[in-house]
Amino acid sequence: MNVTTAPAPTANTRHRPGFTWDAHACLPLDVKTPINLLDNYVAGNVDYVCVNVGMDMNSIAHIMRVIAAFRAKIAAHPDKYMQIECFDDLAIAKSKGLLGVGFDLEGSVMLQDMPEMIPVFAKLGVTQIHFAYNRNNSVAGGCHDIDIPLTDLGREMVKAVNAGGMIMDCSHTGRQSSLDIMKVSTKPVVFSHANPKVLGGHERCVDDEQIKACADTGGVIGICGFQRFIKSPNAPEVPDMIRHIDYAVKLVGIDHVGIGLDTMPHVPGTDDFPDGIDRAYYWPAHRGYGPGAGGAAVFDPKKLPALADALIVEGYTPDDVDKIMGENFLRVAKECWTV
Repeated sequence: MNVTTAPAPTANTRHRPGFTWDAHACLPLDVKTPINLLDNYVAGNVDYVCVNVGMDMNSIAHIMRVIAAFRAKIAAHPDKYMQIECFDDLAIAKSKGLLGVGFDLEGSVMLQDMPEMIPVFAKLGVTQIHFAYNRNNSVAGGCHDIDIPLTDLGREMVKAVNAGGMIMDCSHTGRQSSLDIMKVSTKPVVFSHANPKVLGGHERCVDDEQIKACADTGGVIGICGFQRFIKSPNAPEVPDMIRHIDYAVKLVGIDHVGIGLDTMPHVPGTDDFPDGIDRAYYWPAHRGYGPGAGGAAVFDPKKLPALADALIVEGYTPDDVDKIMGENFLRVAKECWTV
């Protein structure tokens, strides 16, 4: 952070970033999910949000239903939202005052051990993927499992992601697999929603070596607003986000820090896991989940304008704030989505 050119803090400081990007959000993975949940991002002046459409424990049939339903609901509201299919769509959505929406996959089981599945999902609007959701699979290791290297198949998958116009993500991925991915990838790699482990303490957080390796690829660490990982006593607020942003900026520089809140609203009557899963397997109590493991509240995306303002008051320049709030991820998208 360069504080020498920062504006003097004032009680009325207001800064509207040029582009606001939330690198990861969750909606209930159910065809009944109301798409107006996205209005929370509109209210937070978000220009682009990447929405999860499936995880390792979700069947392909379920994921395809979710993608079809979400795409149809986004298309049904052209006055508010726009499905992002390519990089140029971001500018179009912005010019029309629409919320751009992309999809991400959390895991690789749905790829069925086929790198050829990457371009198929890309055509359906999936713009970002990581390879393991907490547990090990045939492609990579998960962060709550035995720490294994990226598999030979995983190396082929990284190449397919680079060639297929997606952002390569390492959130939820095991430490060694994430480091291997960042060595193999020829394009920037991100942690779309993660926190520095030195502050968050949780096994799902990432250590300094991982953060530095991410930055070395030209990538971005999206600071996550999830209470358990940000390690706040109550629902995360602006100072909690700034604490993690400050640490990452001091470690790897202003060009490698962004926002990935990981919001996950609950909607009665919806079901993320219609095929049934063993929750204790994916979120094991001995790995920091369940009662007594910290709360599950998430930083409210409607407070993102307040975060931008607070960063100015803290001494970040307007250009710095623009990078954190969206331009860093915008840069990565331009490089990764262009094939």
